[in-house]
Amino acid sequence: MSKPILKAQDLKKSYDLGRRAVKVLHGVSLEVGQGEFLSLQGASGTGKSTLLHLLGGLDNPTSGQVSSNGQLLSTMSSRSLAKWRNTKVGFVFQGYHLLPEFDALENVLIPSRIAHVKYLKSLERAQLLLKRVGLGNRMHHLPAELSGGEQQRVALARSLINNPKILLADEPTGNLDSKTGNDVLNLLCDLQAESGLTMIIATHDSKVANRAHNTIKLVDGLIV
Repeated sequence: MSKPILKAQDLKKSYDLGRRAVKVLHGVSLEVGQGEFLSLQGASGTGKSTLLHLLGGLDNPTSGQVSSNGQLLSTMSSRSLAKWRNTKVGFVFQGYHLLPEFDALENVLIPSRIAHVKYLKSLERAQLLLKRVGLGNRMHHLPAELSGGEQQRVALARSLINNPKILLADEPTGNLDSKTGNDVLNLLCDLQAESGLTMIIATHDSKVANRAHNTIKLVDGLIV
């Protein structure tokens, strides 16, 4: 495997619910190489989403460490971590998370505006990405005017606007019918191969997992 772009060491995560703690991850370690396509496979509740959030710096582990290119996320300031997420990592969520008052193009542009990329440059890239995902004629439609598959394509274009090195996708086909889900998966695989992205997909679907270079299976918060 190439030099790890992401590394997790003995990650444990629990959540306090009233008087008791719910343990989700029980000590997960893994390395992901540059350009690798890795699937995290397991049933609902096994800790896939939690692990993905920790790898992307969206949450902090109860114990253990995550590093990117040798730098521990825990040593980054809040500002540095936010910048790393914004410029180095793209996120695709099962629920799309599009802003309902913004059209497709405006939703795609959000990360680049946060990163203070020159507007004309980011506008050109957003338009190219929407065309690449098959939405060249839907750029000015609101999310409510788009199908689930189209919304997921907008979310995919948004995740790529800042040319990230890492793409994290949480059940990206989970809310879609089989044909639309397969179309989105093919698009993800094509984009990963074209750009050399490091891509990690959390999924319960073996058909999705089988498309990855490598698969890690989670059962009850542990790699098996």
